[in-house]
Amino acid sequence: MRVANSMKTLKKRHRACRLIKRKGRTYVINKENPRFKARQG
Repeated sequence: MRVANSMKTLKKRHRACRLIKRKGRTYVINKENPRFKARQG
């Protein structure tokens, strides 16, 4: 999982990426390809 400054570029990496907010942190998750996971905060 990458910890990133910008979520915008990570969201565009794959069409299945979703932005989700949990416990004050922003996550990018991808069920098709878990390689694209990332978080911010």
